Amino acid sequence: MRVIAGQYRSRVLQAPPGFDTRPTSDRLRETLFNVLTPRIEGAIFLDLYAGSGAVGIEALSRGAEQAIFVEKAEPALRAIRTNLAELGIKGNYSLEARNVSPALKRLNETAQHADLVFLDPPYALEKEYATTLNQLGGEYRNLLAPEAIVIAEHEKRRELDPLYGILIRYRTLKQGDAALSFYRAEPN
Repeated sequence: MRVIAGQYRSRVLQAPPGFDTRPTSDRLRETLFNVLTPRIEGAIFLDLYAGSGAVGIEALSRGAEQAIFVEKAEPALRAIRTNLAELGIKGNYSLEARNVSPALKRLNETAQHADLVFLDPPYALEKEYATTLNQLGGEYRNLLAPEAIVIAEHEKRRELDPLYGILIRYRTLKQGDAALSFYRAEPN
């Protein structure tokens, strides 16, 4: 696993040991960031279920102003900290070492606004998709900056709902066994 482009291009990233974390493939990350390129520079990037932190680190490498990593598993937290340290990233990020729901609640209370939100829960935890997307499209919608994009990585064979609160799916990209569903707030 490596950083695809930007300041940290081609640098190798560590993944947590074991099979509990399924890092987003280099190819899928490249596809994701090809779509997001016009929106990355200066963005606040929220990386939920961050795993190794590869997606948030890619955002920082490509010019995001800040990445917020949310992860609860200790092996994954160690991998994120190691990756940030080995790349020499000392600022422009924060790490929420907790479950996603309490992290969203805390970020909402601090009036944090995210331009881009990426979520990639373990595929086996299917209900996490609906829970998190409903929170972002409902009670924690103030976390989303105007014109924010929320992207969910999921199994290609598992279709996510087209609507979660104010979030409406406007695009789906499929690659290999994975898919990316893109959401934004419904226009008024």
